[in-house]
Amino acid sequence: MKVVAAYLLAVLGGNASPSAKDLKSILASVGAEADSDRIELLLSQLKGKDITEIIASGREKLASVPSGGGGVAVAASAAVAGGGGAAPAAAEQKKEEKVEEKEESDDDMGFSLFD
Repeated sequence: MKVVAAYLLAVLGGNASPSAKDLKSILASVGAEADSDRIELLLSQLKGKDITEIIASGREKLASVPSGGGGVAVAASAAVAGGGGAAPAAAEQKKEEKVEEKEESDDDMGFSLFD
């Protein structure tokens, strides 16, 4: 990932096709070790390609990947449909407990001179 990040930094800096030397100098400037094999592999795979097109195609692929957030929505809708009255009451009770604890700690304002 650091090699890809260095490549993207070079492109953002105005270098449309950075060389291995450019990537090594970027990595050296932040104290990271440069793996020559990985740099050469990346440069060979990106040779002659437009980075904006590669990023756009990657976004399309990433959009089709499930993110795993659907289970929470299903659980929440099941709780609401099957007796959701208990869940909000429990949430309200927890909020009240937190408020009470805060008030108790404010009574002595953090000073325990006589304890």
